[in-house]
Amino acid sequence: MAAGGPWQVEDGEVLVYRLFDVADAVDLLRAEEAASAPKFRLRLASVQSATALELPRPPLQLGLGRRALPLASGPREAEATARVFDYGVVSVCYRLSIAPGTPLGDLLPLAEELFVEPSVALDAGARREAEAITAALGPALEHPHSWDGLESYQVFFVRRWACGTVEASTLLAGAPVPELVLGETSPVPLSPTERQDVLAQHHSYLADDLAVVHWNCAFVSEPSGVEDVPDLLELATAQLLELRYYDALLDRELHRIYDEIEARGSRLLNILTPRYRELRRRTAALLLELSEMIERLENAVKIVGDLYLARLYQGAVRRFRLPAWQETVLRKQRLVAEVNDLIGDAADTSRAEWLEIAVIVLIAVEIVAALR
Repeated sequence: MAAGGPWQVEDGEVLVYRLFDVADAVDLLRAEEAASAPKFRLRLASVQSATALELPRPPLQLGLGRRALPLASGPREAEATARVFDYGVVSVCYRLSIAPGTPLGDLLPLAEELFVEPSVALDAGARREAEAITAALGPALEHPHSWDGLESYQVFFVRRWACGTVEASTLLAGAPVPELVLGETSPVPLSPTERQDVLAQHHSYLADDLAVVHWNCAFVSEPSGVEDVPDLLELATAQLLELRYYDALLDRELHRIYDEIEARGSRLLNILTPRYRELRRRTAALLLELSEMIERLENAVKIVGDLYLARLYQGAVRRFRLPAWQETVLRKQRLVAEVNDLIGDAADTSRAEWLEIAVIVLIAVEIVAALR
């Protein structure tokens, strides 16, 4: 076996994603008209992808040009693009070329640098890109907002190996793929249990292609060069970010509702209090916004067949724990709905009490008038 083994990359890239939630929704048609950068709508390339998955509202992709990516080891040239999703997410992607002949093991320090100890300057630079896009597409954004949270993801994408064709089984057996997707540079080998857990989510269609999906990074060997797998992983990451945003939003709103109820006490139950009406209006608007968000996410990708990429996408959804995040958001949504119902019941009780008082007062007035 030659020095470096069969794992020398001849043609490959590292795709570095940073995703931000910038608005409640985006009108993609208006955004496409407003964008001045080179643009097109995402379309899955392979015939199999199109028959297994549908994108009812494909995101808008914008070309941003060359950038000097600020890494701890020094700046690196990258090609930057961005995708705008209709549910208010902007995904900034930097493409780092892998020098021909680079052994796969030599990429481990870069993996550690990207997502184990990420550069603050990298995240800040990506956020500035997203803010510039938000400003340029302003009229197309519905309720733009700023949130400190972000999602990151990395894909090591190999199109060709220096030694020629490498089968997936060979890569799984001997290549440092688990170490790469974990960003692990320790000289001590991974435990068999950890290695098995990382490789549990591996997918292959042909004998010479491979996708290993982990929660924060993926390794993809695709001789055809088709980038459907990274595109689907970006879609799943965007959905994860949206669920995280609304989970944080619900936490803030629930605390605000509780604090307002506690601060105002029984006075809150007075139907004539403007603050009370504002509280009901706000909770109702939040419930409507959540319903719209869930509808957008559920329709972002429609699975119409049980083919390879559909199974890979579903595996990524499970690896990212999207069902658990969605259940958390739905549970808090139900809690907000219950609070809204309780406030409504309190309003009805308060209204009934005022009506009873009014009736008693009228009766008393009538009695006094009769006695006079």
